[in-house]
Amino acid sequence: TGGLGRLAAGFLDSLATLNYYAYGCGIRYRYGMFKQKIEDGYQVEKPDNWLEHGNPLELRRPEYAKEVKFGGYVTTYTDENGEMQFRQENAQVVRAVPYDLPIVGYGNGVVDTLRIWDAEPIECFQLDSFDKGDYQRAIEQENLASQLCEVLYPNDEHVAGKELRLKQQYFFISASVQTAIQRYLRKHDDVRKFHEKNVFQLNDTHPTVAVAELMRILIDEYGLGWEEAWHVTTNTCCYTNHTIMAEALEKWPQDLFQRLLPRVYQIVEEINRRFVEQIMHTYADLPKNAVQDKVRSMAIMYDNQIKMAHLAIVGSYSVNGVAKLHTEILKKRELKDFYEMMPEKFNNKTNGITQRRFLLHANPLLTEWITKKLGSDAFVTDLPQLAKLKRFAVQEKAQREFMEIKRNNKVRLASYILEHNGIVVDPDSIFDVQVKRLHEYKRQLLNILHVIYLYETLKAHPKMNFHPETFIFGAKAAAGYANAKLTIKLINSVADVINQDESIGGKIKVVFIEDYRVSNGEIIFAAADVSEQISTASKEASGTGNMKMMLNGALTIGTMDGANVEIVDEVGKENAFIFGLTSDQVIAYERDGGYDPVRIYQTDPNVKMVVDRLIDGTFAKDKELFRPLYDSLMTTKNSSRADRYFILADFESYADAQQRVREAYQDQKRWAQMAMLNTFSSGKFSSDRTIEQYVDEIWHLDRIRVEI
Repeated sequence: TGGLGRLAAGFLDSLATLNYYAYGCGIRYRYGMFKQKIEDGYQVEKPDNWLEHGNPLELRRPEYAKEVKFGGYVTTYTDENGEMQFRQENAQVVRAVPYDLPIVGYGNGVVDTLRIWDAEPIECFQLDSFDKGDYQRAIEQENLASQLCEVLYPNDEHVAGKELRLKQQYFFISASVQTAIQRYLRKHDDVRKFHEKNVFQLNDTHPTVAVAELMRILIDEYGLGWEEAWHVTTNTCCYTNHTIMAEALEKWPQDLFQRLLPRVYQIVEEINRRFVEQIMHTYADLPKNAVQDKVRSMAIMYDNQIKMAHLAIVGSYSVNGVAKLHTEILKKRELKDFYEMMPEKFNNKTNGITQRRFLLHANPLLTEWITKKLGSDAFVTDLPQLAKLKRFAVQEKAQREFMEIKRNNKVRLASYILEHNGIVVDPDSIFDVQVKRLHEYKRQLLNILHVIYLYETLKAHPKMNFHPETFIFGAKAAAGYANAKLTIKLINSVADVINQDESIGGKIKVVFIEDYRVSNGEIIFAAADVSEQISTASKEASGTGNMKMMLNGALTIGTMDGANVEIVDEVGKENAFIFGLTSDQVIAYERDGGYDPVRIYQTDPNVKMVVDRLIDGTFAKDKELFRPLYDSLMTTKNSSRADRYFILADFESYADAQQRVREAYQDQKRWAQMAMLNTFSSGKFSSDRTIEQYVDEIWHLDRIRVEI
C-alpha cells in the first residue's frame, strides 16, 4: 500500500516494457510495515514476514557485496602527491550483499533488475572482545546487520528509530552508489565522465544522502577535486519531491548524522557552506535581514538540523513534482525561494499507474471486452488507445455489457467481504470506495461523518427514496499515529451500529476491509462505482488510487487536489463530482487565518448533529472514546489549529456532491456513459507516459534492442 514503493514498481515495469535499461535499488526487508488485524474495531499490528516462504525469483550475488561503514571518526593524512586525504577509522562495518530480482518487460524480452541489499556481518563473532569480557562488542556487528534489514519504516518517534532509519538509508545508498561506479569503470576509464552514462533518480528524500555519498566516493576513493566531483554529482542526481506535507520532508539532527556518518557529514557541511555563500552572493543587493531570511529558508544545515530535501535540490540538475498542481504549489509556496534562485531545475512529471497490473491483472473481464472492442490488445502497451472507444459510451448494447462486467466484479468483491468480514452487501447498491493510507489530510473522517449524516437522515425519514449504498474503507494507520488509529475504530464502530440496525432496511452498509494491500486492492478497484478522492485541497501531491479506479470505470468524487485536477481535465467536469474549497482558498486560510469551524458547528445543524455523535454515546458506550477526534475539529491546541484539514468547511459541499452521485446513479444509462468515459479517458495516466516524459526531459536514455 505504500505509494512510493508501488509507484517505483510501476516505473520499473514501464521502463522494462518500453525497452529502457534501468536498475531499481532498495533493501531486502525481512518484515513489511505490518499486517493489519482488526480486533474489537481497533487496528492491531502483526508482523508481516516477507521472507517466511523465501522468494524463488531472487538471486543472491555475494560476488558483488560491498562494505558500508558507520560511526568512528575521520583522520587526515598527506599522500605522496602532497594532497590531503581523509580516512574513516574505528568504524562499524557491515557487508551489503545484493539480491537481484528480474523486472520483465511485457512481451519484448527485456529484463531489468531490482537490486535489493541484505546486511551481513563482516565477522559474525569477535572472539578477542568476548575473551576480554566485552560481550556486547563481541556481537555488535551481527546485531547491526540484523537490525538494518529487519523492518520497513521502523517507528521513528524515538531516537533509536531515527538512528535505524538513517542507517538503513545510508546502507543501501552507499552500496548502490559503489556498485554504479564500479559497473561504469568496467567499460570506461574516466570517472569524471560518470554522469554521461548514469543518472540517479532520487525517489523522495529517503535516498538523498546519495548526493553526499557520491561526492565522498569521488573525492576520497577516486581522487577527484571538489569542483570536479561536484560537476559529476550535480549532473548525475535528480530529485522527485512526493509531498507537500512539511513533516514528511526529512530532517536529521546534526549530532546524530555526524555520529553515524562522520565523513559524509563533513561533505554535507562543505556543500552547505558553499551554497550559503552562493545565496549571499546571489542576493547581495538585498537588505541584510532579507538575505538572512533566504539563508534560513534555504540552508541545508540550519537550527541543528540537516534538511534532506534541500540537499537534494542543491545537488541535483532536475527537481520534479508529481502532478501539475503539486509542482505549482512547490514553486509558489513550499520551495518558492529555491524556484526563484534556480527555476531551470523545476519541472512536473505527473504520476501514472501500470495498466498491466491494474487493468489486465486486476480486471480480466474488462480487459477481454476492451480487446474485443478495439480489435487488438495494443492498449496493453499504449493506453491512450482507449480513447478510440469513446463512441461506444453512447451505445446501449455497449453500456449494458460494460455495466454487466462492473456488476460481476462487484459480486466478486461482495464474496470477498462476506468471507472476510461476515457482512452481506448488495451488488446492486452503489459501491462507494475510499482505500488509501489513513491520514487526517486524506479525510476518512469527513467520509464517515457523512455516513453518519445519511444514517440519521434515513432514521428520521425511513420511507425516503434512497438507492442502497455500500461504503467501503481500507486503510492502514502508522503505528504511532493516534488520531488515525482512532478513526479506524470510529469507522468500525459506525459500521457495527449501522449494519445491525434493521430499521433502515439495509439501505446503508459500512465495510472496513482489513489489511488493505495491492492484492485485495485489485479486487476493490475493479468493483468500485465511486472513487473517494477527498483530501484537503493543496495537501495531496498526486495520488494514484484515483487513477486505478478511474481506469476501472469508477466516477471520482473529490476535491480539486493532486492528480484529480488532471483527471477532471481529461474526462470533463460533468463526468466527476467535484466539491470543496480550492487549493488557493485553503492556502489563503492557512496564511491569513479567518477560518472558524466552531461558527460552522453553531450555524449548520447537520454539522452540529454529526459532530455531536462523536461524543454522545451513539457509537461508543464510553462517550469520551472519540473525544480526541471531536477536539481535533473543535479545539485549537498549541500550534495545532481546530479542524486543521477543513472537514467542517467542506461538509455541506461534500454532502451535496454525494446527493448528486445518488441522483446520477438513478439514470443507469447516463451512469454507464460516465463510467465508460472515465475508463476511455484514462490513457494519460499510464506510468508508460510518465516514464517517457522522464526519458525525454530528464534522463535522455536510449532504447535497448532485444532479439527474441
